[in-house]
Amino acid sequence: MTSELVAIGSDHAGFELSRVVGNFLVELGRNVVYFGAVDETPVDYPAICIEVGEHVASGKAAWGVVLGGSGQGEAIAANKVRGIRAALCPTPRYAQLAREHNNANVLALGGRFLSDTEALDVVRTWVHAEFAGGRHARRVAQLTEYETNIRS
Repeated sequence: MTSELVAIGSDHAGFELSRVVGNFLVELGRNVVYFGAVDETPVDYPAICIEVGEHVASGKAAWGVVLGGSGQGEAIAANKVRGIRAALCPTPRYAQLAREHNNANVLALGGRFLSDTEALDVVRTWVHAEFAGGRHARRVAQLTEYETNIRS
């Protein structure tokens, strides 16, 4: 078991699923910190997902999960943070490839599209997948190089 910290952020549409995912991660031995919605009262996702991204990019969290209605906007918001590679993963195969090929560090999930069981299958795959390196490392390095050289 590991005690790595996972940052989880959700808006109102992802709130219930965020707790299901968080409880599952705790069962797997992870520590969890939540950001964003505390119930289903509407809240805006951008600041929440950026906060998760900053937690991951700073090294405070090993990786993150952002959840909303579709997960699309949440991935976009998290990806605004330098060093974040957020991936929307509607299936376990997407999660596997996001980790193995893209070294993704934030998982985006859609609470209106995934059942609890489907989401936990995605999270389980994400947790067990590892970056493959090799030719994929070269490609991730190209993304990092571009991101590092962006002028504000």
